[in-house]
Amino acid sequence: MFDITKIRNDFPILSRKVNAKPLVYFDNAATTQKPQLVLDAMASYYSLTNANIHRGVHTLSQEATDSYEQARIKIQKHINAKNAYEVLFTCGTTESINLVANGFSQLLQAGDEVLISYLEHHSNIVPWQLACQRSGAKLQVIPMLEDGSLDMLAFEKLLSNKTKIVAVNHVSNALGTINDIQTIITKAHQVDAAVLIDGAQAIAHIEIDVQALDCDFYCASGHKMYAPTGVGFLYGKERWLDKLPPYQGGGEMIAEVTFDKTTYAALPHKFEAGTPNIAGGIVFGVALDYINSIGIPAIAAYEDELLTYATAKMRAEIPALKIYGTAAQKASVISFNIGETHNFDLGTIIDKLGIAIRTGHHCTQPIMQYYNIAGTARASFAMYNTKEEIDIFVAAVQRAQRMLS
Repeated sequence: MFDITKIRNDFPILSRKVNAKPLVYFDNAATTQKPQLVLDAMASYYSLTNANIHRGVHTLSQEATDSYEQARIKIQKHINAKNAYEVLFTCGTTESINLVANGFSQLLQAGDEVLISYLEHHSNIVPWQLACQRSGAKLQVIPMLEDGSLDMLAFEKLLSNKTKIVAVNHVSNALGTINDIQTIITKAHQVDAAVLIDGAQAIAHIEIDVQALDCDFYCASGHKMYAPTGVGFLYGKERWLDKLPPYQGGGEMIAEVTFDKTTYAALPHKFEAGTPNIAGGIVFGVALDYINSIGIPAIAAYEDELLTYATAKMRAEIPALKIYGTAAQKASVISFNIGETHNFDLGTIIDKLGIAIRTGHHCTQPIMQYYNIAGTARASFAMYNTKEEIDIFVAAVQRAQRMLS
């Protein structure tokens, strides 16, 4: 049973007030709050275990190593990767994408093509621009449609034997669109292109099975799924991780170093140079345990209920409302503007009423350019939000609208 009262009680920040008002936190697409057991696990590591990993024979180092590698296995099982060594710890989705793009910049040649989409976060645009600049490859972009979905007919026309990798997000952070990544993967593989999926906005809301999807890479950030900031993962098929060159050099990623030659460690350590975010990795595993104790299907169903309720209420009660992103398949994100009201002014006023939303271009400037707007206000929901909070939010938006009119 989905017990919203119990879940909310697990998150201490939800009991605080902002500007003398109970906090309503609707900025979950930016980062999620942390349950008490995650906070306790972080404190416990530094209080009782703190030691470097993979290098020490002493008890603390062995305990830290075991906990860190168990967290890797938890990620492997959560996404159904074939092998634990196909899961690399990174500092987040951005580093994961940069790792792959940097590797491909050494594999691509002039005349090759990289295919991304109009819906991408800047973190899945800029690394590929850099890779193309270094290699002479060409960047191609899948167009978007007015409802915020991808133009799949155009996607198929863009695919060719020149396409070497397709990099798209699973869910748009700006619009909430859930992309048809299964079709994208299948079609891309028909021209022997690799596929990277940016799962930052999907991982906490959708069940992920990388073997069923058959993607070549999948990445996400811990802080979007109730874990700490500064930790994430990159899944890569073994054959691709073997093919890519190391991203960074240093300790841990080597087998043998001489002044004449260096040989690299086996996966996953080939891509994990230096001392990692040990506490973050371990606690990432704790956050996964928490999510799985509730169940992704239950979380997804509840969040979809919130999305449906909020969309209907906003459309019924907020004059001059314009929602951006109306695709049939959406995650729990509502990106909107109200008449000529500037999204920043709206966000500032409702913050005074204790409500946290995101305003601006959401690191997706091409999407804003498509709609010919400077930005949007964005409300994004998580499993600890409620319909009562949505009612408070809508009333606050109405009040701000009156003040700004």
